[in-house]
Amino acid sequence: MSEAEQRLAEVRDAVTRAAVTAGRQPAAVNLIAVSKMHPAEAIRLLLTAGQRDFGENRVQEASAKWPELRADYPDIRLHLIGQLQSNKAAEAVALFDAIHSVDRPSLIAALAKAMNETGKRPDCFVQANLEGAEGKGGCAPEDLAATLAAARDAGVPVIGLMCVPPEGLEPAPWFALLAKLADDHGLAHLSMGMSGDYESAVRIGATHVRVGTALFGAR
Repeated sequence: MSEAEQRLAEVRDAVTRAAVTAGRQPAAVNLIAVSKMHPAEAIRLLLTAGQRDFGENRVQEASAKWPELRADYPDIRLHLIGQLQSNKAAEAVALFDAIHSVDRPSLIAALAKAMNETGKRPDCFVQANLEGAEGKGGCAPEDLAATLAAARDAGVPVIGLMCVPPEGLEPAPWFALLAKLADDHGLAHLSMGMSGDYESAVRIGATHVRVGTALFGAR
């Protein structure tokens, strides 16, 4: 077994254990390999091991790496997990299968325009800034209802919520808050949990976990 295969097997096993502990089906958890700042050669090792969902932070970096990889592996699903500028919305819609960082009316309008022009409608998550930190992406919880309404009105398909817990704090309460907000708004999907806390996220209900270091190793 290669190192990439071993890492992938270990993370998948941990996801399975966490899901079973919580009385969930492991298949309900989508493992996203966060490939930002990793070269195509490292990505190919995980592709060979069977991984198909990958996450990138920047449109420009993804557009340089993924067209060639997708030519060889057409069943790849690519997720944009970083902040998205409205002027990059059309590129993001063309390149990604899911966008996890929808957080403001101007971006919703830009995404809707791109989706209407292309007919391509990636799954979208609204990012919540749960602690209200200035300068951090995401909409405040009190703005969530209005943001979701704007997305619905614009025809942007929001399937769930996403969060990044505050650094240095226990993440479980933030995951639980996101799960409650999603339930309150009738959303079935939760994008939460990274290499250091994805097992906790799975136990609390994550449907998408974004794992980088545990799969690729330290950069």
